[in-house]
Amino acid sequence: MTSTLIELTRELVAVPSHEDPTAAGDRIEAWLREETAARVRRDAVGNVIARKRRGGDAVADGTGDSRSLALVGHHDVVPPDESQVRDGLANTDPDASESTPEYVVEERNGRIYGRGAADMKGAVAAAMLAFREVTPPEGCELVFASFVGEEVGGVGARHAIEEGFAPDHAVVCEGSTNYSKPGVTDVVVAHRGRRGITVTAHGVASHASEPAAGENAIYRATDAIDRVRDLEFPAVDVAGETLSGSVVVTEIDGGSAINVVPEQCSFTVDERTVPGERADLEALAEIPDVEWTIDQDLPPMECEDEAFADAVLSAARESQPNDPEFVTKPHATDAGWLSEAGTECVICGPSEPGEAHTKDESVSIAVLERCQETYRRLAGSWPR
Repeated sequence: MTSTLIELTRELVAVPSHEDPTAAGDRIEAWLREETAARVRRDAVGNVIARKRRGGDAVADGTGDSRSLALVGHHDVVPPDESQVRDGLANTDPDASESTPEYVVEERNGRIYGRGAADMKGAVAAAMLAFREVTPPEGCELVFASFVGEEVGGVGARHAIEEGFAPDHAVVCEGSTNYSKPGVTDVVVAHRGRRGITVTAHGVASHASEPAAGENAIYRATDAIDRVRDLEFPAVDVAGETLSGSVVVTEIDGGSAINVVPEQCSFTVDERTVPGERADLEALAEIPDVEWTIDQDLPPMECEDEAFADAVLSAARESQPNDPEFVTKPHATDAGWLSEAGTECVICGPSEPGEAHTKDESVSIAVLERCQETYRRLAGSWPR
C-alpha cells in the first residue's frame, strides 16, 4: 500500500496546476477510469467526480434513493516558490525548443516535498486509493470529487453545487493533523469563513489651504475605521471550545496630491466569520457618504450530524495509535460551500498547521497512510 500511495502522490505533485489545473485533472480522471469501475465525469470547469454503488450501478448526477458519502479534495495549488520548479521539456518531440515548468518532487526523512504535497495532492491520492478499495454498504453511494479553484474562492465547488452535486455527507480531506496535539490526525467539525469588504468614503475636494471649503474623505474613512475597531467579534461554542471571529482593517488608499483635500478614501476589511454569526457592519451606515461592497464571502462550516462526526472520529481512532479529537479550524475550505448547500461535512486530512503554501511544503508519508486507512474504514461502514 505504501509504495502505491507514494507513487501516486509523487505523480500528482509533479504536475503543475497553479495556473491551469487541467493536466492534473487529466491524470486523476485517467487513473479513476483505469483503476475503478466507477462512473467518472469531468465537468465544464474541470472538476473530476466519480461515483459507485454496490453492484456497480452508479449514478452520474447524484439523483436516486442512495445515501451518499463523498471524499472531497482539490487539485489546484498556489503558485510555487522558485525552488519548487525546474524546467522540463514541453512535450516528447525531440525537436521541441520550448519548455514548461515542472514541479520538483523529493522524498526524504519519511516525507514527500513539493508544491501541493500537503495542500492537497497527497490527500487526493489517499482518497483515490480508498475510493478504489471500498465497496460501499448497501444503499450507499460512494463519491470521490477533486475540485478546481479552491485556492481562488471555491470556483469548482460552487460550480459542482450549481450543477447538482449534493452528497448527504462529505469528508473534505484538508488538513487536520497536529491540531489537538503532535502526532495525531484530528477531525474538524467547524471552521471559520472569510468576508472581504471594501469601504469607500466620499468627500468634496478643495485646496488644502482652504480645508473648510471641502469635505475630507480621509477623515470620514477614519471615522468608519473607528467604528470597525469597535465592532464586537462574534463567537460560537463548538467541540468544547470557542470559535471566535475577527474583524481587522488591512489596507487603506486615499488622496490625490499633498495640497488637495481628498474627495475619496477607501480601505479594506478582513472579517473572519463563524457559523450563524456576522459582525454588524450596519454601524457604518451612520456615517454620511460611506458605502461598502463585499468582495469575497467564503462561508464557515459546522457539522450538525453528531452520528456522522462520531463515525469519522471512530475511523480515525482505529487508523492511528494516538487519540484524535474533535477540533475547529481557523480558515475557510470547500467544506463551507458544501455545508451551506446542505451537505453535512467534517474535515480530516494530512496537512499540518503552517505546512501549506510554504517554499518547503511537505507531507508525512505515515500520515498519508493513516488518512487513507481512515477514509477506507469510514467509506466501508457508513451509513451504519
